[in-house]
Amino acid sequence: MRIAFGTDDATHVTMALLVHLREAGHELNVIAYPEPWSDAGRMVGEAVASGAAEFGIVSCFTGTGVCIAANKVRGARAALCTDAETAAGSRRWNDANVLAFGLRLTTESLAREMADAFLADIPVDPGEEATISRVE
Repeated sequence: MRIAFGTDDATHVTMALLVHLREAGHELNVIAYPEPWSDAGRMVGEAVASGAAEFGIVSCFTGTGVCIAANKVRGARAALCTDAETAAGSRRWNDANVLAFGLRLTTESLAREMADAFLADIPVDPGEEATISRVE
């Protein structure tokens, strides 16, 4: 899978996640490492919206800033997640294509769990398609 990655802070969590994603066989495009949160979110959102990446992963201290910045890009649907179930649900019910998380409380293992859940082959719930189309 082609994944765009961006963060405003290079930490042990971001480094561990990048290693995990590479070991899982994903093709990574690390486009913002580190960059200001506004640029990291926007650049990852643009990569996903343009088709240069299938999915994006972004992080900052709370995750909120990169999520907002990514969502400013038409075609990017970023979800701020705190656990694997929320990450999977964001794909199933919201057709999210960018995973956002905060570095303040996320451990290495939780970041890996969220990424794995988000990147799993999860179909969009057919009952949500009409709702999702109203936000595009």
